[in-house]
Amino acid sequence: MAVFHDEVEIEDFQYDEDSETYFYPCPCGDNFCITKEDLENGEDVATCPSCSLIIKVIYDKAFIVHPQCRRCQIATAGWLFHHTGAVLIELP
Repeated sequence: MAVFHDEVEIEDFQYDEDSETYFYPCPCGDNFCITKEDLENGEDVATCPSCSLIIKVIYDKAFIVHPQCRRCQIATAGWLFHHTGAVLIELP
């Protein structure tokens, strides 16, 4: 069983579009990181490459579809909508 240093919401991470990686400051001075692909695959642990600390990432998988947009939302009918009104996906 993993012992997490903290639990952090994905919205508190910085997202790098080029590497498709989320970063969050680690107390050691480096950054915890987790990739978009990891999150899409259900992973929820961000690691720091410079120390042994890990954090649990709290996120809604629908948020990962368009990570930079805080206005995207899930409609009650089960569709994910972009803030422009475009339908992105039907949720299971």
